[in-house]
Amino acid sequence: MSLMKHTTGIHHITALVGNPQENVDFYSGVLGLRLVKKTVNFDDPGTYHLYFGNEEGAPGTIMTFFPWSNAQKGRIGSGQVGVTSFVIPGGSIGFWKERLEKFEVNYNERKRFGENLLEFDDPHGLHLELVEREEGERNTWNFGGVDSPNAIKGFAGATLLSGQPEATNNVLEDLLGFKRVSEEGDFIRFKSSGSIGNTVDVKKTSLPSGSLGSGTVHHIAWRANDFDDHESWKELIEDKGYNPTPVIDRQYFNAVYFREEGGILFEIATDPPGFAKDEDSEEMGKDLLLPPWLEDKRTQIENILEPAQARVLEGDK
Repeated sequence: MSLMKHTTGIHHITALVGNPQENVDFYSGVLGLRLVKKTVNFDDPGTYHLYFGNEEGAPGTIMTFFPWSNAQKGRIGSGQVGVTSFVIPGGSIGFWKERLEKFEVNYNERKRFGENLLEFDDPHGLHLELVEREEGERNTWNFGGVDSPNAIKGFAGATLLSGQPEATNNVLEDLLGFKRVSEEGDFIRFKSSGSIGNTVDVKKTSLPSGSLGSGTVHHIAWRANDFDDHESWKELIEDKGYNPTPVIDRQYFNAVYFREEGGILFEIATDPPGFAKDEDSEEMGKDLLLPPWLEDKRTQIENILEPAQARVLEGDK
């Protein structure tokens, strides 16, 4: 392929967490994201797969979770996304400090690569950041105490913890088409062409290996423009000597997975068809949506799953 391919940035990030209602209360109730889809893990239908994002659930805004109440605690380390960063509008950091204090979320205020940010953990130990940035479309969603002018726009980016940082840097540049733009302390920053989910920081030194479990990221997905683009990504990944999975239909996007040398599980996901595919966009996230092949097991599945729904928290009533 003569032309260098590049992804516009992060499509979604998927993590493992604990109790489902605690998960919804934090991401929807505290952080104000929209629960855009309530479905199940297609590979383990006794578990939810919850998707949060902006009002449309646009690529670049989607944080997804597999929640289990009795999940074993994981360990954040090499071979994982270490920090998931969300972008907030310029000038909104004061609003977010007050909000985190109101819900007793401990945070640190920092500056990195010239940007103001708040770092904190979710209830299950996942490392998060809110980064002030002008780029990215405003999120039109209002929920609880979070109004659109202060709402999280989507991803700012992610910090990758690699077992082989140089190899991971090469994958970002030579395969995914990110540009190396800056270096600060122990981090190298890469940037893509998108306006959201467009920065990736790689830690230059490697940590002990992480272990999967509650409070850890399972994989990070990069954007493919459409189904044809997705097929050519799969070919390119094979050409570069990786061993990608077949294309898997995830209902709301098609997926291909591969593991890079640093141990991190990467996915390429299509922007279409999106989350309004099987329910009206106004109703997204309210009901349990199942793929056609699981519909006949609905009663059985609903009996296993714990109740979980987006609700306005006491502090916002």
